[in-house]
Amino acid sequence: MLLEISTTHQPATDLGFLMHKHPDRFQSFKLSHGKAHLFYPEATIHKTTICLLLDINPIELVRGKKRTAGKHFSLAHYVNDRPYVASSFMSVAIAKTLATAMNGTCQQRPELANTPIPLQVRISVVSAPAGGERLIRELFEPLGYKLQLQRHLLDTQFEEWGASQYFTMELNHQLTIRELLSHLYVLLPVLDNDKHYYISQTEIDKLLAKGEGWLADHPQKEQITRRYLGRFNALSRLALQRLLSVAQAETVDTKPFETASSKKVTLHEKRLELVKEKILATGAKKILDLGCGEGKLIKKLLPHRHITQITGVDVSYSELTKAKARLRMDRMNSQEAARISLFQSALTYRDKRFDGYDAAVLVEVIEHLDEDRLQSLERSIFECAIPKTVIVTTPNKEYNILFEKMEKDQMRHDDHRFEWTRKEFETWGQKVANRNQYHVTFLPIGEEEDQVGAPSQMAIFTYET
Repeated sequence: MLLEISTTHQPATDLGFLMHKHPDRFQSFKLSHGKAHLFYPEATIHKTTICLLLDINPIELVRGKKRTAGKHFSLAHYVNDRPYVASSFMSVAIAKTLATAMNGTCQQRPELANTPIPLQVRISVVSAPAGGERLIRELFEPLGYKLQLQRHLLDTQFEEWGASQYFTMELNHQLTIRELLSHLYVLLPVLDNDKHYYISQTEIDKLLAKGEGWLADHPQKEQITRRYLGRFNALSRLALQRLLSVAQAETVDTKPFETASSKKVTLHEKRLELVKEKILATGAKKILDLGCGEGKLIKKLLPHRHITQITGVDVSYSELTKAKARLRMDRMNSQEAARISLFQSALTYRDKRFDGYDAAVLVEVIEHLDEDRLQSLERSIFECAIPKTVIVTTPNKEYNILFEKMEKDQMRHDDHRFEWTRKEFETWGQKVANRNQYHVTFLPIGEEEDQVGAPSQMAIFTYET
């Protein structure tokens, strides 16, 4: 049972300070059913890796009160996967060997504790007997992890037996060590059905302590809670009630009261208000927000009761998770929640779920695509889905010279693949309209300046029936 955590943060040897474990030392810790070993197979300024290796004694497992991982044959207590699979044993080992790191403490380099750093995690074997790859992704992807999963065969000598319930899992993310260890502590036992310890109300305290700051907003919090607590319904209900109480306390606005006139209206706020105004003017009842991000536009449209369906689409699962939290969908009544739909999709591929909408909106989306992919987006939206109205906004490149901190030819966001002048945007928009039987008009967004225009620009496409 092996857990590897690596970083390329510079210098990478800072990982030793964060873990409170010196790279030159091999350390062993006694566990109730074996031993845990901590060591560094590599420790350079470019990359440092720490390993947590568990040596579980199957004989010791039998001596415990809880029988584990096997009720199907007489030797199952001795011949099972417990010594090899990351499970509740790994969580206990993390808590015992890396407690200081998991608490977010770094005495010699305190500034490091709250610094997100690039982290790569490899777990040799995880077991997902109920849910498989789908469950693993549902647990980790909403937290922002990029996953690589390799599913293992039951036996490489007999491929016809098919795939097993076991995976090698690799995770990549930029976050703090405390966040990473807390996620692993909670989610590894959730993947695996067998817990080697007695489950009581004290486990609720551990779950809420390690889930602080992320569990309440996780889209699978009910499933995580239920599986972590061994599917004991009474404990799960109690934990979810406490989790809801914590979430409600965190949403109380403690900022000083501000009048509307004292708030500065940002360009993005002006953009969303103008988009909302133009959507409402069309009388659209079913609206598709493509690249919805955190759901800010959806939230602005919800109070307008004539709108019967608002659908948010984004390629990023984590953004959809934020949207669900921003909209507080888990607290809506069933009638209100039925008006909203969120799903993951790429805008450059045909998706039949885009069909049947009165209006589609792409707010600051197209510039995040490579220009040679815009034709695919055009076909997906204008040729296949054919909403009656399409609203597209994008930055105006000419305006960039007015931003003092921007260098020549610099774009406004690191993820922008291009930024267009007003003429370039109008040329593209007119070609799209002509090819797909739409009429298009163009509008400025924000205050216009001589010579360079407004900071952002809008195209409104109307289908010509």
